[in-house]
Amino acid sequence: MTHPALRLDDTVHQRVRLGILAVLREASRADFAYLRDALELTDGNLSRHIAVLEEAGLVEVEKAFEGKRTRTWLQATKAGRAALDAEMKAMRELMERIGGVPRLAGET
Repeated sequence: MTHPALRLDDTVHQRVRLGILAVLREASRADFAYLRDALELTDGNLSRHIAVLEEAGLVEVEKAFEGKRTRTWLQATKAGRAALDAEMKAMRELMERIGGVPRLAGET
């Protein structure tokens, strides 16, 4: 069986991108400003990480006008949700191996 560390996805595992996907999983949809503030990032840093996730097909970006201003909305794609689930499963398996963390109900 493959060691769980080998199943960590570099695109997802990076701290900011993992945070983006986690917030989007909690809220299903969030705007740019909320993500920026929640993750304590600069606009440029957040934009760069969103671009990586969008290019990988893990998030969808929608721009909409509200009055005279553009508002950017993000949501995880089906692939993004699956990638986050796989990442979390691999991390739980790692924790089990080194710290005895119990499995969640229904996990194999």
